Amino acid sequence: MNKKWKKIKEAVLGKDFELSLVFTDSKLMRRLNEKYRGKRKVTTVLSFPLSKKTGEIFLNLPLIKKEAKKLELDAEQYKIYLFIHSLLHLKGYRHGKEMNRKEQKILRNYYGQKNHHGN
Repeated sequence: MNKKWKKIKEAVLGKDFELSLVFTDSKLMRRLNEKYRGKRKVTTVLSFPLSKKTGEIFLNLPLIKKEAKKLELDAEQYKIYLFIHSLLHLKGYRHGKEMNRKEQKILRNYYGQKNHHGN
């Protein structure tokens, strides 16, 4: 994990939180999404809390690049946004205004950018 990502992870989850970060493809993401969420579709990201101090994030790099292009976003920025989004889920946040505000704050603090994802 690069230094910026590590700083963001520590800011959101703390230094003691053990995080596994997996970069994968659509085939595995579809299987995981179906097995653990009952959804028969591929997704860009999945996060799994394993305990209060451990978790996993899976990022589907080919789909992230494809969606970023479709959304006219930089793929690296979109990947960072999804990483932050997943960290907040591991922290216990659910989709909504509070989560969106946290995402925007983190993006500004660490990258000087805003999310153009529409959330």
